[in-house]
Amino acid sequence: MDILPRRGFKTFINDDFLLSNEFSKVLYHDYAKNLPIIDYHNHLPPEQISRNKVFENITEIWLNGDHYKWRAMRTMGIDEKFITGNSSDFEKFQKWAQTVPYTMRNPLYHWTQMELQRYFGIEELLDQDNAIDIYNFTSKKVSTPEFSTQNLLSKMNVEVICTTDDPCDNLIYHQEFKFSNISFGMFPAFRPDKAFTIESPENYETYLNKLATVSRNNIQTYDDLLQSLKNRVDYFHENGCRLADHGLENLYYFKNSSLDPQIIFHKVNTGHIPTEEEVAFFKYRTLLELCKMYQAKGWTQQFHLGALRNNNSRMYRQLGPDTGFDSIGDFSQAVSLSGFLNELDKTDQLAKTILYNLNPGDNEVMATMTGNFNDGSIKGKIQFGSGWWFLDQKDGMEAQMNTLSNMGLISCFVGMLTDSRSFLSFPRHEYFRRILCNLFGKDIQNGELPNDEKMIGKIIQDICYYNAKDFFQFPKI
Repeated sequence: MDILPRRGFKTFINDDFLLSNEFSKVLYHDYAKNLPIIDYHNHLPPEQISRNKVFENITEIWLNGDHYKWRAMRTMGIDEKFITGNSSDFEKFQKWAQTVPYTMRNPLYHWTQMELQRYFGIEELLDQDNAIDIYNFTSKKVSTPEFSTQNLLSKMNVEVICTTDDPCDNLIYHQEFKFSNISFGMFPAFRPDKAFTIESPENYETYLNKLATVSRNNIQTYDDLLQSLKNRVDYFHENGCRLADHGLENLYYFKNSSLDPQIIFHKVNTGHIPTEEEVAFFKYRTLLELCKMYQAKGWTQQFHLGALRNNNSRMYRQLGPDTGFDSIGDFSQAVSLSGFLNELDKTDQLAKTILYNLNPGDNEVMATMTGNFNDGSIKGKIQFGSGWWFLDQKDGMEAQMNTLSNMGLISCFVGMLTDSRSFLSFPRHEYFRRILCNLFGKDIQNGELPNDEKMIGKIIQDICYYNAKDFFQFPKI
């Protein structure tokens, strides 16, 4: 029988999970719960979506590539062979199951139980005692067409997802998907970080060769680089792209400088190592030109700021980037961020913008910075983005929304995104919606907001769905 044996404690995640009073329950169940999902930033592979991939087992879809889980397992003293090594998929799952009970008060504990429940109907709490049963049960499920990538997304009521794509990507899978008559939309998002990462001339030369090929433009000068990038922006736009994204420690700004991007480009293009100042200036000028291209297309630009990456050099050499050795950085943000945005705004070339900070100490900086450049032309033109990475947990999301409420207008907020590499991560939208409804519900209960269900329910719906739908203006599906 296709029934999971019930031997452990049942999950505490019931219909009213995270909803502490009757007001929050009404807001969630009657206004937020059934809205579609617009996931405007994630790292899902477009090939797996377009080709409707079916996975072999639960480990492949749930643990592979998930550095959140990997960090927890390492903290528990689990050997790397059971994390990214050559152990069997079942052994890796077993070690994760052994770890789960010890993740209490970490968001992984909530996410794990929500994902098992929402996708598989599993009420039992995962641990080492039921690992075999749950592995077999879920693996049998995910290896069927019912649990293909497209069906998983449809199951979560996804309306739009935006992948993260390098300018050199040919977008063939987005093109295939466009003509597949699927009920949701998949659009690319432009991520040009490698186009201005000049620290290693050898690597940069390799990248420029790829960019020159796909843009059909020989790149010999800095102006050639900008033309190639413009060609790719045009191409991405034709293929439904409406967002760009950038992952930076901080934005750069130079008020006055004798540096010249043409000279720096020539220096790097002839194999010479640039100075730190030249690197920063080149990124500043190139990103400035890119942002002008975005504004001309009506795109939204996203800046993910503040990650200190690849801290463990030994493990970086062994495993490479994005394997769980990044952390929050303490970079100075305000002055350069203000200067950069103002430089674009001077000529009215500042696009719709979302600012994400990784350091919670920058919450107030980001929330107040957005108000400096909201000019009345577009509702919520400059956004303080949702809790990101280490901050996409209950405390981090509440802090972000409380700061936005205090110093901006949360009613204009475009809401949550997964920023995930997992097809089982979409209950994070539910997690966000429950936390949001509980914040408003507690204020109503405390007499700090009016008990006006329809008015506040409309604000909840806007934050969860309608603001994003209006803001991004995706092509019709």
